[in-house]
Amino acid sequence: MKIFVNYDDKRWKSYKIDFQKIANSVDGEQKAEVSVILTNDKKIRELNRNYRNIDKPTNVLSFELNDSELLGDVFISLDTVQREAMEQGKSFKDHLTHIIVHGILHLQGFDHINNRDANKMENTEIKILKKLGIKNPYFEKESLIKKICKNNLFRSFVLFLSGALASFGFAPHYLWWGTLIGIGTAYYMSVCDNENIKSRNFWKSVLRIYPFTASYSLGMFWWVVNSIYVVPELTKQFAIWTVPALFGLALFGGFIFSIPFSIIRCMRQNTAYRPFLFASIWTVILWLREWFLTGFPWNPISNITMPFPIISNSMSLWGALGLTFIIVGFISAFVELIRGKKTALPSVIIFSILIIFGMFAGQKNIETSELNTSEKSSIIRLVQPGKSAIEKATYSRAQAIANADENIENLKKLAKQDDGNISLLIFPETTYPYLMVNDKLPMIKDLGIKSIIGATSYKYGKFYNSLLIVNKDGDVEKLYSKSHLVPFGEYRPFGDIIPTPGQLTPGDGPEIIKTSLNGLDLYFAPAICYEVIFSDSLIPKKSNIKPQVIINITNDNWFGKTPGTYQHLDMVRRYAIESGLPIVRANYSGISAFIKSDGNIESYLPIGASGHLDGYISENHETIYRKIGRDEFMIIILMFSIICAKSISVFQKKD
Repeated sequence: MKIFVNYDDKRWKSYKIDFQKIANSVDGEQKAEVSVILTNDKKIRELNRNYRNIDKPTNVLSFELNDSELLGDVFISLDTVQREAMEQGKSFKDHLTHIIVHGILHLQGFDHINNRDANKMENTEIKILKKLGIKNPYFEKESLIKKICKNNLFRSFVLFLSGALASFGFAPHYLWWGTLIGIGTAYYMSVCDNENIKSRNFWKSVLRIYPFTASYSLGMFWWVVNSIYVVPELTKQFAIWTVPALFGLALFGGFIFSIPFSIIRCMRQNTAYRPFLFASIWTVILWLREWFLTGFPWNPISNITMPFPIISNSMSLWGALGLTFIIVGFISAFVELIRGKKTALPSVIIFSILIIFGMFAGQKNIETSELNTSEKSSIIRLVQPGKSAIEKATYSRAQAIANADENIENLKKLAKQDDGNISLLIFPETTYPYLMVNDKLPMIKDLGIKSIIGATSYKYGKFYNSLLIVNKDGDVEKLYSKSHLVPFGEYRPFGDIIPTPGQLTPGDGPEIIKTSLNGLDLYFAPAICYEVIFSDSLIPKKSNIKPQVIINITNDNWFGKTPGTYQHLDMVRRYAIESGLPIVRANYSGISAFIKSDGNIESYLPIGASGHLDGYISENHETIYRKIGRDEFMIIILMFSIICAKSISVFQKKD
């Protein structure tokens, strides 16, 4: 067989293909002649539309002339062949050879309209390609996961278990490998048949992955419901909402986490850059969680690295967003490699390099945090009452007043116990049991020590969750109010549809507060409760004043010894790493702690303990991440993904 090649697209000339050898392997006789036209998607789409009424490009079109010698013309599109080779993890030359053989066989009368003819044509192709040293293009070893993928019941069960396992990667369990395996399994099941699915419906894709995402969401957030059962009076009112609350966590949280999986399943991407797309979408979702219902960006994937300081401290370079992007990208790229997609190897290498580079930055941050540059003369005392919510709150007015008076006396004893040269007392969130309506606090005057204390304040008919700076004479020098309120706990996001214990007003946002300790100025960023979980949220953007420390007052009484309390502490440690600022944390029932700028806990009081903890403000510095900013870094992540994906795509087209 003789073959004549026509270059309709000049890009083809950069490829060295022995067309005659391929033609001879199909038919060694020299009588027949075939014309091969090497074109592109634009031309082949036009032919496909005109002759087959199909308005889209394809890999090959054969036009038979019904002549024993002049068999006909074979049109091949470079764009589609390149794309298919990358998607299927094949070399371009091997896939092109298969397409040429396929096109010539069409000219010889072979077809694949029905199963019998298709099997005959495929078997013939396999034999021809074998002679050319190319393995069976139709054979793909079916893995156990692929078998599971085909069975809806088994797939849902495995996804549900994977979601539960993935949630155990965070504090206090730290089964980081469970998160990697869980997300990796869910990713595999999302893309295992991506090349063959006919319907790319987003909502069907959401339902397919929902067992994983709902289980993952419940595994991370179930502890929120524990708050209903802390105070008997609240339990009577809100216990009926337990099941709806759990259902809501699974429904809403499951949908949020399903978005990255569903998008990649609905799109035909190159396996070379699909990991960048998946990681980018995951990170964007994390970023968007910073605002919805005042925000709840709990447990970014980066937090599973807390047991490994050299890795977790890489957040000083690219923050929780960046480390999450790298981890999720590495998981998905590695899964693509396991699937036999060799085109994913560059992605694995890129994410691996980022991890290693981040470790160098992490080590640098750890070393910087060890520098003894901070002033050590001012002793700070954290007071942790350690009382239960039942002891702190009641609906009986007489009992409430009695409890309040008793709590104040207890606070004084804890603050003055083992009295030393204390420069600053820090009490937790809502410690002061009475409503603050003026600028005097007799309790602090009795102590005679400058204090920071949490209280509910009232002004112009509105209630606020506030942090007060009070001098030793009991005068309130400064009042800061919480701006990130807890939905369903501190305000009603949907009006009176869902009952809420309180209806507070948000404060004005972040600020740097100046106070004086032992004649020296101290600049600190205040944070009440979970305000500290919002990346890059505590330091005003336009402020020229650099804080020396973050003072975080909180009350985790509602969640007791559930994972939520431990995870909240890890979110505080994460912020310390990102910002390069030490954090002094006073918690009503634990865990109160002095945390260094590398996230290391210098000292702490455990959950339920009643007492005080003395310490100093440790070294502070400004990290690269803090200089860049959260939103700016999100832009960098997206740009980096686009550049890497485009570069890999161009590079592999030349291969």
